[in-house]
Amino acid sequence: MAQQAAAGTQEVVLEELSVAGEGRGAGNAAAGFGVPRLKADGYLARDGVSATRTQTPLREVPQTVVVVPAQVLTDAAATRVDTALDLAGVGRANNFGGLGLSEFTIRGLATGEYYRNGFPINRGFPNSPDVASIERIEVLKGPSAFLYGRGDPGGTFNIVTKQPLAERALWVGQQLGSFNAKRTTFDATGPLDADGQVLARLTGAFEDNGSFRDFVYSDRYYLAPVIAWKATPDTTITLEGEFLGTAQPLDRGIVPFNGSIRTLPRSRFLGEPGLAPVRNDNALGQLRIEHRIDPDWVVTAGAQVLGGNIRGLGVGVFGVNQVNPRLLDRTLEYRDLTWSDLDLQLNLAGKFETGPFRHTLLMGLEYDSYRYREVFSRSPRLLADERTSRFPLDPLAPAYGQSLPAITSPVTNFLQDTQSIAGYVQDQIDLTPRLHALAGVRVENLGLVSTNYLPVRPGTVNPANREATVATPRFGLVYDLTDTVSIYGNYAQSFRPNTGTTTTGLPLPFQGGEGLEAGAKIALLDGRLSLDAAVFDIRRTNVATTDPLNVNAFVAAGEIRSRGFDLSVAGYLAPGWRVFGTYTHADAEVTRDQTIPVGTRLANVPTNSLAVQSVYEFQGGDLRGLGLGGGLTYVGARNAGTAFPTFRLPEYTTLNLISYYWITPEVKVYLNVENLLDATYYDRAFQNRYATPGLPRAIMGGVAARF
Repeated sequence: MAQQAAAGTQEVVLEELSVAGEGRGAGNAAAGFGVPRLKADGYLARDGVSATRTQTPLREVPQTVVVVPAQVLTDAAATRVDTALDLAGVGRANNFGGLGLSEFTIRGLATGEYYRNGFPINRGFPNSPDVASIERIEVLKGPSAFLYGRGDPGGTFNIVTKQPLAERALWVGQQLGSFNAKRTTFDATGPLDADGQVLARLTGAFEDNGSFRDFVYSDRYYLAPVIAWKATPDTTITLEGEFLGTAQPLDRGIVPFNGSIRTLPRSRFLGEPGLAPVRNDNALGQLRIEHRIDPDWVVTAGAQVLGGNIRGLGVGVFGVNQVNPRLLDRTLEYRDLTWSDLDLQLNLAGKFETGPFRHTLLMGLEYDSYRYREVFSRSPRLLADERTSRFPLDPLAPAYGQSLPAITSPVTNFLQDTQSIAGYVQDQIDLTPRLHALAGVRVENLGLVSTNYLPVRPGTVNPANREATVATPRFGLVYDLTDTVSIYGNYAQSFRPNTGTTTTGLPLPFQGGEGLEAGAKIALLDGRLSLDAAVFDIRRTNVATTDPLNVNAFVAAGEIRSRGFDLSVAGYLAPGWRVFGTYTHADAEVTRDQTIPVGTRLANVPTNSLAVQSVYEFQGGDLRGLGLGGGLTYVGARNAGTAFPTFRLPEYTTLNLISYYWITPEVKVYLNVENLLDATYYDRAFQNRYATPGLPRAIMGGVAARF
């Protein structure tokens, strides 16, 4: 896609905005819009909305769905969604030099699509989502293009936000931590009128952070207002916004030097400390309307508008200089990236019976219009002799403050418009009281037009366009072996626009994807603990690979595959003892390519990864209200790149400590330690050149209060 070119224990209950129904009700089909009430028992969630756009018991969904409730994030004192994704078995990939969540991996395959209340939000390069307004995150493993359109077959996730409450309340928090980290949060909610027909909520966070990285800092603001109007007993209108901005230096991390990734200290900054910070500003608005036609049928409509911009100077590193191997070649870079997106959705859902079969039917239409503008330029890397660096740095003894070179070399300058229209139908069928089927198909027409404003080669098409109509089906079965054990299987397809162009400048044909999955869902300890296990086989076809006749062009001839299995657990081992964790084994490799050897491991994908968090809160006696626990993360070794990887990221294990105490039912103090053993690790790589060092031992503490 174009965006890859630049590159407490106290329960919070949402106001119910959807229609209640017996079992899997049609009124719950507003999952993508009205945000129905979804209750989680600490770490344990029993229902989900993202996998079907209906509120469905997770044990009846023929797909692995890992729900990360807010309690998990609260215990970990998390500020970004990265913590939730780590625990859900999602791997880390490109974060655009710390500016945002641009790419991640699920089941061994990279993806960059994710959602907020069912609407796409990773358009362009937005900031990493803040946790202040998050009620839960639902991670879907495997292809999900049927409901969400273009995406990757590994999976995706959907953020479900906090909604207004009928009771007035105000939560405030202050968090301080190592490396001069400061964060203030607030969350205010309640009715705006005497009758309680109009409810509002405003969440926010403000940060002023230093870093363990030399000369790196960040400022961040976040505001998320929501107003919900119960216009009639059967109609709810919700208006929700989000405003998020950051200012920080572009920091890709470190590079291998003298043959080792560990040569440079993890604090070493390879840019220039005198540069102004890069700004990343984003805003979105969602309008959601839900109307109950009768007890069995509901119609929902929604619209989302978003936009954002990244602008500023940064420094790129291109490796060791040929003349003086003690120096790194660098360039000064300028980016001005702007994006906007309009997404319209309409759903009709209902339940009915045909003979002995009970149906929950979902029909929907969606229109999306995405516009992305990129201007990216840099200074020349070398002097006229093509050997001497223009902007060098000795990474072992850096001398900052040298004169900045002129930016004279354009890299990209283009505009891309992408429009799609889609229709889909899904039927959830209770074939018997124990056998549940799911079948659906989405038909989507997607067209993109890319206009290049740089000089192009003779014979190149400009502007260039690509259009296709794609059907993405999915099928699944769930069988309840007992009241506590169910087994399932599914097949699904996906698609997405490709990266790169042909020799004549045309966009490549779309990528395809398909996935097979089989698994079991088990309720243990009288339903207090859920255990899910699945095996999977996922393929992505039409992957861009170098044209053997033109090294500057591409053909859609590559294929990659990931096979493996994963486990997830959530709930209570005993009263007050909650646990949440995942394990993933992924054999992800290249299976066909023009230049990359078959069997090459995919970038940023470990064979094995594990993450678990567990907390025990004392239930009585003098220690009542005290919570103690921790988290463990293991990530295996990974390639820094897929195309001829130049280095590998070593495996790592980190250990976190969690502690808190409820002074009163309304006031909590906490103290957490991340990376207790101060392990040196690297959590992601980018473009076979950079490695991002992980956080050293860090202490963070704070206070949270409700008024």
